[in-house]
Amino acid sequence: MTDNNELTFSQSVDRMIERALDVMEIEQGQANALKSCDSVIQVRFPVKIKGTIEVFTGWRAVHSTHRLPAKGGIRFAPFADQDEVEALAALMTYKCAIVDVPFGGSKGALLIDPSKYDREEMQLITRRFTLELVRKGFLSPSTNVPAPDIGTGQREMSWIADTYKHLHPEDVNYLACVTGKPVHLGGIRGRTEATGRGVQYTIQEFFRHADGLKQAGLSSSLADQTIIVQGLGNVGYHATKFLSEEDGARIICVIERDGYVHNEKGINIESLYQYIVEHKTIKGYPDATFSEDGKKALEMECDILIPAALEAQITVDNAARVKAKLIVEAANGPVTYQADQILNKMGVAILPDAYVNAGGVTVSYFEWIRNLSHIRFGRMQRRNEELRNEQYIAMLEEITGTRISDLAKEKLSHGANEIDIVRSGLEDTMRHAFQEIREIWLRDDRITDYRTAAYVLAVEKISKSYIDIGVY
Repeated sequence: MTDNNELTFSQSVDRMIERALDVMEIEQGQANALKSCDSVIQVRFPVKIKGTIEVFTGWRAVHSTHRLPAKGGIRFAPFADQDEVEALAALMTYKCAIVDVPFGGSKGALLIDPSKYDREEMQLITRRFTLELVRKGFLSPSTNVPAPDIGTGQREMSWIADTYKHLHPEDVNYLACVTGKPVHLGGIRGRTEATGRGVQYTIQEFFRHADGLKQAGLSSSLADQTIIVQGLGNVGYHATKFLSEEDGARIICVIERDGYVHNEKGINIESLYQYIVEHKTIKGYPDATFSEDGKKALEMECDILIPAALEAQITVDNAARVKAKLIVEAANGPVTYQADQILNKMGVAILPDAYVNAGGVTVSYFEWIRNLSHIRFGRMQRRNEELRNEQYIAMLEEITGTRISDLAKEKLSHGANEIDIVRSGLEDTMRHAFQEIREIWLRDDRITDYRTAAYVLAVEKISKSYIDIGVY
């Protein structure tokens, strides 16, 4: 327990999974096996920075190898610790199971404040960290595949892949050792916005089911909803941009490190994002009212609250004052176990992190497959699809005696390219996963929340894997 009587992150994840295990009445030994982290490595390594040797600490945890490779991001953050890494590794196991991605769960972190180092220094540190992970068997295309997380992105993934290549020049699949790379270095189109796009697909699917909307007290149209987002990083930015521009939802408040901006008529997300890029702050943004108390904004009235920043943002201290009807956990662990209990009693619907932010690992799976197959999606079939569609258009014109406009022909004849295939696969994955969660939510009266239903779904799939291979 922490000083304020909150559970640690890993304890919180364990308690949440225990609710599902209790419903399933799983034998205690099996339950312990499911919750335990398979292995954790801590590394310390020196790097000379500006003539001075600094020692850095990093971790990589593997929660489960019931499927290989184990998958999970690497974060560079000044608050990282082993407990957090183990909790995130567990979440990755459940996440992959929920969305039928055949990976085990892993996670990594480096204790560092990236803002204190320049590009060349970050490259030295990242490559040295990679060397430690590779040497100790915690990074390879077949056993453990990292991805971007807080403080890391395409740049760091490129350095990791290149370092692995030089350590294993014989591995023709070296690009598959990480995902989230730039497209020109083996990445896949659509990966950058994948987690945010997955959040959008999640909310869209939720709004297709009248019974869930009625229980949450929401109207049937997504375009009528007011949204508050915490964190305008990669996930929060893309999720709210898509929801506002494509679905017509109104983003009334954005919370960042230095406070929040509010405009009941709606905030233009692209405009605010560009302001942040230029000014490094939301303070002074001309089209909304600024306030410094960002935590208070979590308690403002809205239809949908999207925590897309860090864990433990809604706790026992503020949960009872949350007024949102639906919480969509775009971040990992933004609602603590105790807060989750309070919100459930209040009747607040919560779509859990283990499902909501699975868009990133889903498209990472597509990228991993692309790297192993050594061919971009759509390359072999796109032109064939276009020719066939053109034939259908010609037949339709002949049968009807009506000429189809050039614009309509262009749309109808379009063959699927890589981004089309990625988005289609992501949407299908998120929709199907929600439908499976919903089926469990409806079939058992003891399950009253989506989080428990999602974990029951994950445990059912993982348990079957363990039974099939004879683990128990």
